[in-house]
This record gives sequence, C-alpha cells and structure tokens, in this order.
Amino acid sequence: MRSVLPILAVLGAIVALWYAATVWLNSQWTYDQAARAGVEVSFGEVVADTLNQDRPVLPAPHQVAEGLWDGLAGQKVTSKRSLVYHGWVTLSATLVGFAIGTGLGILLAVGIVHNRAMDMSVMPWAIASQTIPILAIAPMVIVVFASVGLTGLIPKAIISAYLSFFPVVVGMVKGLRSPDAMQLDLLKTYNAGGWDTLRKLRLPASMPYLFASLKVSVAASLVGAIVGELPAGATSGLGARLLSGSYYGQTIQIWAALFAAAILAAGLVMIIGGIERGTLRRMGMAR
Repeated sequence: MRSVLPILAVLGAIVALWYAATVWLNSQWTYDQAARAGVEVSFGEVVADTLNQDRPVLPAPHQVAEGLWDGLAGQKVTSKRSLVYHGWVTLSATLVGFAIGTGLGILLAVGIVHNRAMDMSVMPWAIASQTIPILAIAPMVIVVFASVGLTGLIPKAIISAYLSFFPVVVGMVKGLRSPDAMQLDLLKTYNAGGWDTLRKLRLPASMPYLFASLKVSVAASLVGAIVGELPAGATSGLGARLLSGSYYGQTIQIWAALFAAAILAAGLVMIIGGIERGTLRRMGMAR
C-alpha cells in the first residue's frame, strides 16, 4: 500500500494540472463566444464549458478517457473507427520492423566485436545514421518503395527497423564485451575458438544487455511504424488516426490515438520483460 500511494499522488497531481491547463487553454473560445453573443459568463460557466467543448484546444482527461473507451470497446474491431483495428495495423508493422531491426542489430554487434575493421567502420556509420531525423527519411523510403510497387506493410516495417536496430547494436556490443579478461583467458586455456567463446561466454553474458536494449528498441519500433503511416496518406493505423484528427481538428481523437499507442508500447515492453525474467531465471541469472 505504501508503494502505491506515491504513484497515486503523482498521478493525481498530473490529472489536476491537466484539468487546470484545459480550463486555461480552452477559456479563450468561451470568452470569444460570449463576447459575440453580448453576454457575460461567470467563472463556473467558463469551467463547465471548457471541460466539455466538442473541439477543444486541450481535451480534458475525462474526454480523452471517453474517446479511448469508445475507440477500444464502443466499436466493432473491424470498424474503421475502432482503435483495436488501427492498433493491429500499426502493431503488425511494428513487429515486422522490430524483428528485422533486432536481427540486423545482433548480427552487426557480433561483427563489430569480432572484427576490428567493422568496429572502426560500421559503428561510426550506425551512430551517424541516428542523427538524421526520421521525418526526413520516412517520405523518401515511402516514395522509393512505392516506385517499385511496394506499399503498405513493408515500407513501414523498414522505417520501424531503422529506428529499432541502433539500441540493439549498442546494447549487444556492450554485452558481448562484458566478459572480463580472466574469463576470456580461461576459455583460451581450454583451446576454445571464436565460435565457442561467442556461444558459451559472450552470448550468455550479453543477455541482460540485450533485453534492456530490446525494451527501448520495441518502443522505437512502434514510433517508426506510426511515423511511416504519416507521409503515406494511410487510411488505417494509429498514425492515420492522428493524421485525420489533425486534418479535421478532432483533438479528442488525436489524444485517444496517442494514449492507445502508449498502451500498446507499454504492453510490448511488459511482454519483453516477462520473456526476460523467464530467460534469465532459466539461465540462473535471476531469481
């Protein structure tokens, strides 16, 4: 109970500040409407109106909760208004991109650790690649793949993989290099080759680093999938919901889609955390 109270206190403070910001940001519309009608409004009327506007500048928490509930449970899962449907479209691109990025990241990390030329050449390029804004790369990827007839899942997965591979590379390089010199020398005395050292020492030692990087990577992969939906004019996916909401000024729809993406990301991270605990327990690294 004591551990829950600080969380509830912080959450309560955030909600209170959110309501205060809602009243402040939406009040100008209320005052403008009252001025046009030639009437005066009390502070209570202003608060009541700002918390229930159809297209507010900042939706109130209860409006976002209603929009989220309606999108998740108030529609058929096959409906174009359902956040479950749009979430699945985004999730499919996220998982494919995450798989590509993870595989590429692990392979690059192994090469970097075992080959000095790759360490000196590939790693700087991997770091430099992350300095390019994804919003600049996404339209180019969409256009290039569309020119060869590839649209939909694959371009979004490539953008997703672009964001997700780097955390895996960094984490795996750190993990593969975590065994100390004494452990490496011990394997040399057993005449262990590079493959045996990788399989029996470096890979097991890198597991905690790998799972830590996978949690970051899967969240980045989701961001990449959403960004990949924005320049493509997609009609499905959480990115498409964000885009259509911005076109028509539906801020409640935008915030509901944002919270749906956050819930999806949290669920993916929790799944990886569960796999991590089971794997490390089986390897004797956790209780």
